[in-house]
Amino acid sequence: MFLKRIGLIPIVALLALSLHAQVALDSVGRDAGYVKTIIGRSQKIVDGLKLEDFEARNNVLNIISNRYFLINDLEAKNKPNSTELNAELYKHHFEFSAQLANYLNDSQIESVKDGLTYGVVPKTYQAHIEMIPSLKENEKLQILNWLKEAREFAIDAGDSKSKHAWFGKYKGRINNWLAKCGYDLKAEREAWYKRIEAAKKK
Repeated sequence: MFLKRIGLIPIVALLALSLHAQVALDSVGRDAGYVKTIIGRSQKIVDGLKLEDFEARNNVLNIISNRYFLINDLEAKNKPNSTELNAELYKHHFEFSAQLANYLNDSQIESVKDGLTYGVVPKTYQAHIEMIPSLKENEKLQILNWLKEAREFAIDAGDSKSKHAWFGKYKGRINNWLAKCGYDLKAEREAWYKRIEAAKKK
């Protein structure tokens, strides 16, 4: 009956209206100072996206802020590193990217994830490329994929220490793997530092 009533309104248009519905900020009952801090933190990430559409910009801001609120709520209700906490984090993990995808492209979503994790992925990847110029393309790809995997876990961590701990774990895995591939990391690092110093003197 409903479909008959809407008559000439295309289903696609209805989907578009639903897609661009206002994302509410989950701030009710929260400390005003905490909310202000989270919005400010999220705003810096959104500003980096340079979105022209006001509605999209506001919705993305609320999605990111709500993500901070959610992680905080889950950690408050469950013991650290508990099975219950990990299960809740996993249950909500994929919805974040899905929500962002309503307003952002893949590259922009990558930027949001990097913003939430202090840009560790691009910085660490670039450092490895510069430190070991002889890396093969498949080796570069493996390093990048591991760093992105670490980022997925870091996104769900509630503080900077926990976020960096995930990257530390994966950096160790990368270093062990590179050593098995035949790279002398100590020698590569020393040579890299020498190149940096030489560049400063030019």
